[in-house]
This record gives sequence, structure tokens and C-alpha cells, in this order.
Amino acid sequence: MRIVFAGTPEFAAQHLQALLDAGHAIVAVYTQPDRPAGRGQKLMPSPVKQLALQHAIPVYQPQTLRDPAAQAELQALQADLMVVVAYGLILPQAVLDMPRLGCVNSHASLLPRWRGAAPIQRAIEAGDSETGVTLMQMEAGLDTGPMLLKVSTPISADDTGGSLHDRLASLGSQALVEGVAALAAGTLKGEVQDDTLATYAHKLNKDEARIDWTRPALELERLIRAFHPWPICHASLDGAVVKIHAAKIGAGQGNPSQILAAGKDGLEVACGQGSLLLTRLQLPGGKPLGFGDLFNSRREQFTPGKVFE
Repeated sequence: MRIVFAGTPEFAAQHLQALLDAGHAIVAVYTQPDRPAGRGQKLMPSPVKQLALQHAIPVYQPQTLRDPAAQAELQALQADLMVVVAYGLILPQAVLDMPRLGCVNSHASLLPRWRGAAPIQRAIEAGDSETGVTLMQMEAGLDTGPMLLKVSTPISADDTGGSLHDRLASLGSQALVEGVAALAAGTLKGEVQDDTLATYAHKLNKDEARIDWTRPALELERLIRAFHPWPICHASLDGAVVKIHAAKIGAGQGNPSQILAAGKDGLEVACGQGSLLLTRLQLPGGKPLGFGDLFNSRREQFTPGKVFE
């Protein structure tokens, strides 16, 4: 089959690599325009573009696919199938109708559970016991198309947004290769989603990552895991922003935001219900450290009774 691949981040690049390893003919790659990144704010190609260039695959980076010229360019590729993974642009109906077998999307959720931009993190934040990847036939709605194939994985008590991302990227890549083979053979049938079970996974933002100590410790522990490695939960102590890289449920009680205890095992802070034991922190200008190391050198900063702002 002649396959056009559309995707942008590392999650998508792993799917593209799997298709290449399986020997599929990728006739073109679509990805987001290069973006400024790093301290120098130099224009950086996406992970998908970098991989495509390594394999001498033509790369297209339109600002929108609603433009007639961009659509004509895509039509000229005469694709049998378009595979979309975390692309970041909306595909209008005209584009969805172009490939002979339509467009399929690998989405990091057991649809219809989490539709939208941040399904991996929202599943952890909500306390879901499992998640997975759904390969679906795309239609005009947001992640609403018929489900073609699903793979699932448990969410463990120590999973972070990063660890779950990596696992789902691997699972989704394998499922995509399997699904494309079944599509070519005509053996896949779509299952219509139950819209009443759908939840919207809102895009992450840094404001959400500020710890509200009046919330239950159980919720905050999940939030800290979900928002790692980005945007990373944080709180202010003595006017300085402290990033919280890891935490456990504590055993204490007290006024929310108050430091209850500090020692080599962690910094215990009272929450609306229960407490959190902060085990890995990052102070301004420093690197992430286990709290035991911080406590040895900065004991006076973490005196019990002090409060986070």
C-alpha cells in the first residue's frame, strides 16, 4: 500500500519507525512546521520529520490542511491509506475522503474513555486502573470514529506520564502494524463508539501544576505522577518555587500546606485529607534530588511548622 503518515512528537515517530521496520511504503510524511526550541529558540524539526529525513521520505509541513493548494498536493500522492498519530492539525472531510482506505488514527486511550489532547496524563490523574491504545477510522468529529483495534495495559501505582507514554508508544506501534495488515486484507471491522461514555482529556497547562494543598493527598499524588515529566507539579516555599518530581501518600494529619516532618525518607506536608511525603524535589537553579540529599544540606529550609504558600 501507498501510505501517507501524519504525526509530530516522539510518540508518533515510534509509530512511523514501526511501519518502516515492517517494510511499508511510506510515500510522504506530514508534520507540524518547525518550532523554536531550547535556550537559543532555534527552529527545530519535529521527531517525525527527523526520522523521515533519515529515510529520505518527502516531508510536507502545511500550516493547515484546509488550504486548497495543500489538499491538491496531498491528492497527488494517491495514497491508499493515511495514518495519523498525534499530528496536531484537524483533517477536513475532503482530506479524510482522499485515501482509498480513508484515514486511521492511533490514539492513546481505550476509547471512548478519553478523547482529546492529553489522554495519557488524564487517565493517571483520574485514577483509572487501565488504559491503552485504540486504532480508529477517522471521521470529522474529535476522536469519535469507529474503533478498529484496541490494546490495553494496567496503570501501576508508580506509573508517571512519562513511563505510561513510553509503554503506550510501544504498544500502539505494534497494534498499528497489525491493524494496517488487517486493513490491507479487508479483515478489520469498525465498532461504533458509545458517546455517552466519552470524557474530554483537556490539554495540560502549567497553571494546573501548581499544588493546591487543600485537595486530598490521594488526588495530589496522582497529579504529581501524571504531570511528570511535564509540566511538573510545583509549590512555593519562602518565596521560591519548588518542583515536586515524586511523592508518596503520608500518614500524618494537619493544616493543609504545613510541613509536618522532614527526614531522610521525605518531606511530609499536610493536605486537605491526609498528607504527602515529598521524596524528590528541585530547588530554583538546582537539579532534581532525593529529599534525603536536600535535607542534609538545607535542613533549616524545611523546619516542621513552616507552610507552603
